[in-house]
Amino acid sequence: MKGIVLAGGTGSRLFPLTKITNKHLLPIFDKPMIYYPILTLVEAGIQDLLIVTGGRNSGDFLRLLANGKEFGLKHINYTYQEGEGGIAEALALAEHFAESSKICVVLGDNIIEGSIAEAVREFQSQDRGAKILLKEVQDAERFGVAEIKGDRIVGIEEKPAKPKSNYAVTGIYMYDNTVFDKTRTLKPSARGELEITDVNNAYIEEGTMTFNYLEGWWTDAGTFDSLLRAANLVHETKRKREPPTGSALARDAAGVEE
Repeated sequence: MKGIVLAGGTGSRLFPLTKITNKHLLPIFDKPMIYYPILTLVEAGIQDLLIVTGGRNSGDFLRLLANGKEFGLKHINYTYQEGEGGIAEALALAEHFAESSKICVVLGDNIIEGSIAEAVREFQSQDRGAKILLKEVQDAERFGVAEIKGDRIVGIEEKPAKPKSNYAVTGIYMYDNTVFDKTRTLKPSARGELEITDVNNAYIEEGTMTFNYLEGWWTDAGTFDSLLRAANLVHETKRKREPPTGSALARDAAGVEE
């Protein structure tokens, strides 16, 4: 199974921060944003990765990530998206890389607390089709929302005014090799982009879409509010997992607050 990180776009919602760099190179607490989706894939056992990027700062990804040695990889592949054609268009650029393999796609600004390893294993055993990961949220109208009946997803609506559930479609998608045939049939949406929701609905229509619920917290980082939220979530998670050291340990032992 191969992994694809989609890290293109202009990041216009984060101007002026993104006037001088790609959104996915901005810091989330102590790491560049792009590190998190890469670590998500590597932790799930996926070693063959492609980064899809674009814009004036695409060369910075190579300078930052090089061949992936920092992540225990032997090699990272790169490709370039021209313009703003949407997530599905960016995915279509990965066809040469995917060949006939199943793929796991992660949006470059998606950051999770937990692991997708179990979902990846399940999808590798799935004969065909797709799998998406859902997360219950309070503001479902901001996302693609899954309508669920029993153990099936019967449809996905993009940013609905009246969501049919509270389950958002996270930016983690698993597809068989028919996904590229599906991207070729898409027509641009009202905002002029090829939408990943249309790809997912195509799998739903043919009855081959499965899903898992994502454990732990999940956030994107495409706005100022969510960028701050992501950093705070990462910081809090690291604080809980890592024992205090040095002066912090001494303060804790003495019962002294910062």
